[in-house]
Amino acid sequence: MDSRQVYQGMDIGTDKVGTDEQAGVPHHGLDLVPPDQRYSAGQFARDVRGWIAEIEARGRIPLLVGGTGFFLRAVMEPIFSEPKLDAVRLKRLRNWLAEQPREVLERFVSAVDPARAPLAIEGGPQRMARAIEVALLSGTPLSRWHQLAPADGDGVPGVVLLLGMPVDVTNQSINNRVARMVDRGLVKEVRALLAAGFVDSDPGMTGTGYREMTAYLRGETTLEGAMEDIRGSTRRYARRQRTWYRHQLPDHTVTIDATAPLEDQVAIALNAMAVGGFTLPDSAQPEMESSDKEPEFT
Repeated sequence: MDSRQVYQGMDIGTDKVGTDEQAGVPHHGLDLVPPDQRYSAGQFARDVRGWIAEIEARGRIPLLVGGTGFFLRAVMEPIFSEPKLDAVRLKRLRNWLAEQPREVLERFVSAVDPARAPLAIEGGPQRMARAIEVALLSGTPLSRWHQLAPADGDGVPGVVLLLGMPVDVTNQSINNRVARMVDRGLVKEVRALLAAGFVDSDPGMTGTGYREMTAYLRGETTLEGAMEDIRGSTRRYARRQRTWYRHQLPDHTVTIDATAPLEDQVAIALNAMAVGGFTLPDSAQPEMESSDKEPEFT
């Protein structure tokens, strides 16, 4: 459920799972669109329903993993059927919005859709731009579409597990991750994307890591400066995620201490799935890998 791992050619900066692991467990939801195409939470939910049907038809248990809360919400509580927007006007508006600084987008979305503005601002430039586009081109604020329009599908029931860890542990993990991405070749990856014609205003390229490295490649900062910017942006994003999880996850969410021994985490997860109505093979209780119902990741 990663809103950045859907983009092709963006592997290191999104910490995409490697090909070896993908060969061991089937993954879905990766490498779906090029960086200059927008991929919405609604589209993700529609795709997920198809993937889940295929996985369950093979007798497997689908696991939705990742941290994009909007994607999870769209799967469990489907959003409205999106209105048709004039393609020419939409492209022109998107080009203009992509050039605007964050403070302009915040003022704009607050004016055209005040009810949606707090959530859109928390979601970042792409969420704000989406709210502005719908309000201007459909004549109806996005908040009203959510209230009045019918859902575009049925919600998918499931058990929600939240891996939690102390803030200082999270911050150290972020520092380690940024160093690891640079060591793996993040600069080379971003350089290749720019050479292919993608720009920092493209939906995929606005992600943390890519916009900072783009600034470095333009000579606007040093490599260490870009790395510190990535660390700071990621810490702020993690903080917004924690806030979102506290207020937006369903009441039945089970929180697991991610610093606990792995076998303890697995036991809590399996128990939550059993309580939630999933029929697990007996062999899944002590050792999930030995089950003939292997997980597949979305």
